[in-house]
Amino acid sequence: MLVTMKKILEDAKEKKYAVGAFNVPNLESIQAVISAAEELNVPVIIQHAEVHENLITMQEIGPIMLDYAKRASVPVCVHLDHGASFDLCVQAIRLGFTSVMYDASAKSYEENFEETKEMVKIAHAAGVSVEAELGHIFTSAVGGGEGRGAVGAEDFESLEDCYTDPDTAKAFVEGTGVDALAISFGTTHGVYLTEPKLDLNRITEIKNKIDIPFVMHGGSGVSDEDFKTSIQNGITKINYYTYSAMAGGNKVREFINDAGGEKVFFHDIIAAGKAAMKENVKAAMKVFASSILD
Repeated sequence: MLVTMKKILEDAKEKKYAVGAFNVPNLESIQAVISAAEELNVPVIIQHAEVHENLITMQEIGPIMLDYAKRASVPVCVHLDHGASFDLCVQAIRLGFTSVMYDASAKSYEENFEETKEMVKIAHAAGVSVEAELGHIFTSAVGGGEGRGAVGAEDFESLEDCYTDPDTAKAFVEGTGVDALAISFGTTHGVYLTEPKLDLNRITEIKNKIDIPFVMHGGSGVSDEDFKTSIQNGITKINYYTYSAMAGGNKVREFINDAGGEKVFFHDIIAAGKAAMKENVKAAMKVFASSILD
């Protein structure tokens, strides 16, 4: 069933679990994620990332995402991830997406605030949830592009310069009216190259200022234990893509190698990759929603 992000995350916040949010740049990804969620009977968020417009456009994949969401036996939110332009966010709303992330985090605080506030007015008028980002989430040079290039800790004078400030977050949320906030506390997009330097207490510090759903972007290299602590501290949405995509890719390579020179059919490769992605996604969901699955 198709629902808004706000509806899904309200339940997650109340019951202290996190909803997995998975980028789905092809049909097989959609099928793998929805099937995994239905088998575990957990809500899920499927996302189209603006950075994946070069793989498939939102106009092409969006209607398919919405169709699978409407027919699913579990609550499904269809979300635009890292929408850096007003135009794409508005297109998503017109298509029927139930949530958009307007990402102006690379701009000045003032620009981020004013533009996000305007997007909230537009989206809320259509009954659509809005996520924004405050702070800087590290991006590795491998598989983690968000359209702004790789960003590491070395790009800042101190970690305080990139982590989300609790007081700033309070002013931002109260002034813009966003439904969820992606916060920075040391996580990394893509294949992590160094051990993540997490400040898990910062989540609690921000939550003490504003009690809304928080989003973790860049879960690469985060241990199951740290995922669970982050959730207990206030994270209710976890973006996940890199490792599921790698699981599918690795399985395809294994499948071809095992063929040993024999004929290989494309539909068999797709089936193998999809099955591996599904198992990887299920494993992540079991960690994120452990409090309602135990």
